[in-house]
Amino acid sequence: MSFDFTTVNAPFRMQPGLRRLAPGATQLTPNRLGSRALAEKLATLEGHAAQALLSSPGFDARPALHGLAAHAAVEQPGAFEWDGARLWHARELGWSLRDDLPEGDGPPAIGACLRALPAESRAAALLSLAFAEDFAVIDGATGGIPWLAVCLPSHWAPEDKIGRHFAQVHAPVADNQMLLAAGDHLARLVTGADRWERFVWTITRHATLDQHPQRCSGAPWPAGVSADTLAARAFFRTERQTFIPLAGLEQAIFTIHVEMQPLPEAVAMPDHARRVHAALASMTPAVLAYRGLAEVREPLLAWLASRANA
Repeated sequence: MSFDFTTVNAPFRMQPGLRRLAPGATQLTPNRLGSRALAEKLATLEGHAAQALLSSPGFDARPALHGLAAHAAVEQPGAFEWDGARLWHARELGWSLRDDLPEGDGPPAIGACLRALPAESRAAALLSLAFAEDFAVIDGATGGIPWLAVCLPSHWAPEDKIGRHFAQVHAPVADNQMLLAAGDHLARLVTGADRWERFVWTITRHATLDQHPQRCSGAPWPAGVSADTLAARAFFRTERQTFIPLAGLEQAIFTIHVEMQPLPEAVAMPDHARRVHAALASMTPAVLAYRGLAEVREPLLAWLASRANA
């Protein structure tokens, strides 16, 4: 996992937690054939593209897409090529778009998926499949989110967020006062010249990367099991979020890289267990309820304490 455990702090607070990216730090992760992220993204685009590829009425996403493609071609030239106009080529996948028409000899399912989409959605789909990250456009002038390409949401519906202000998007988040108060400032900050990143995490009972509320099982946590058994059935879900500023547009591409591991594999080091234990122990009842952790807080804390002292 690319997750940085030094960002797990106590007391736990819902806050921006931004830090500047170091020079040369990458923001995109190429998808490999056979990868879990590629398989789940492809399934979303095959069956639910209208819930993943979204644009506000009247918004022209082409400049932002061109900016993302240019960034991808420079940062990850082994994975993506863009000629500045007609050709978009996902090298790892074996598929390209030329004048919005799919061509290539990679997995047939990818070509079929691209062909089934409207021509104006294909570039966004190809970028989504080429990289593990999901994408959104943040507008610095309005604080709004006018465009989304999100295949692997974390218990939120992209179709409910498109076109909304940052503050509206985060309105359902528990203990969100700091996030809401910083909304306009954050939008201006991340669409400036600097590059930023932040990390978020949770513990979940759901095994899929795609956790759209209409596609993710509502199965409860297992009842009546030991702390060890509960932890063995839990997953540590993380997001690395970064911002790619788009020069001259007062916009940024917001990238979301979702990763997930079984909890015992992810929290394998005593220091990591201590950090997660302290953060979980300090979560407010509202945050625990929002994250679906209230009923399993105590056994998870017991398991984390045993791992921290191992």
